[in-house]
Amino acid sequence: MTNLRQGGFLISKIHQLSGRIFSRKLKDYNINDINPAQGRILFALWQKDNIPIQELAKSTALGKSTLTRMLDKLEETGHLVRIFPSNDRRKVLIQLTEKIKNEDNL
Repeated sequence: MTNLRQGGFLISKIHQLSGRIFSRKLKDYNINDINPAQGRILFALWQKDNIPIQELAKSTALGKSTLTRMLDKLEETGHLVRIFPSNDRRKVLIQLTEKIKNEDNL
């Protein structure tokens, strides 16, 4: 059990440090309109675009309610759009905008 707790602590520290590193990189590139968690969403979409929210939640390890709020902000700032396929009204796909796909500094 001690090893399990220690492993959890180390994973938590790695997560914390990676967030700090990502924040520093965003500042280095003068990117001020996204935070590290939003960056994780954008990175997941660069890996695989036009995916359902459930898949995005899995790939980013973010809860659906947290993810929904972040998607709202990223949609407001023109980073992504929600697509509602006509063949399945229950499904919502998340897609990067052309603006973001063509950004040199991202």
